[in-house]
Amino acid sequence: MKKCFLLAALGILFGPASLDAADKTVEPLKVMSYNIRLATDQDGTNAWQYRYGATLEMFEKIKPDVVGMQEVLPGQKAFMDEFVDGYKSVGVPREDGKKEGEITAIYYNKKTVSLVKSGTFWLSETPEDPSLGWDAACHRATTWAIFKDKKSGNKFFMVNTHLDHVGKVAREEGLKLIISKISELNKQDLPIVITGDFNVEPKDVCLKQLDGKFESARAVAEQTDNHHSYNNWGKTKKILDYIYFSGFSACPSFRTVNDKFAERTFISDHFPVMAELVF
Repeated sequence: MKKCFLLAALGILFGPASLDAADKTVEPLKVMSYNIRLATDQDGTNAWQYRYGATLEMFEKIKPDVVGMQEVLPGQKAFMDEFVDGYKSVGVPREDGKKEGEITAIYYNKKTVSLVKSGTFWLSETPEDPSLGWDAACHRATTWAIFKDKKSGNKFFMVNTHLDHVGKVAREEGLKLIISKISELNKQDLPIVITGDFNVEPKDVCLKQLDGKFESARAVAEQTDNHHSYNNWGKTKKILDYIYFSGFSACPSFRTVNDKFAERTFISDHFPVMAELVF
């Protein structure tokens, strides 16, 4: 009888209540999509040499777990690999897969997630090779990675892309290819995150193929905004940047990161967007 009472008491002390408390210590996964704007002297006072400090400060203050970045030139990637403290990256240049062209890089916080596997495919009829697809104006590549959340032990599959700004067929077919590749590469049926500059606004027909398969963090988050993500240095207001997901239990928040960093109103011609996702 005494033994039963003791076991019951231990159950009260260390049972469901303690599990609930443990659950509360698990932080949501902080996912960001950020078109960094390539380094070009044509931007004048908005050129990378005047903006890099703002990007470094953004990373330091917000500390996202994973960031899908677009338009990252090799020189910019080399700089961030050295100076964005606590982060590593994956991704290759889109023109040749080695040295030339923009990179759809994925940066990840070494303290919170670990890289399991990664790779790249091109949005074209020959996705395994650097190539131009359909009616696209540019080579377009997609970086994928499998990560493990260090606190919870959960793994997730991430895709980061940049759809073409000209080719309608390229955007439609490129997104179709991404969905197909996710199914092929995500063999463990892990929770999925898609980040990217899609170069279309939310009502564009090409996004309909995501319906029923993935959810837009902007649309379903408990706390959200509808702020424009493309600012064109204050000249344009469009939503072009997205975070989609599936397999997570909740999305507590989504926001457009339009804060000032390093005293700059615009750290890029796109504002980063960020979502919190719960396993």
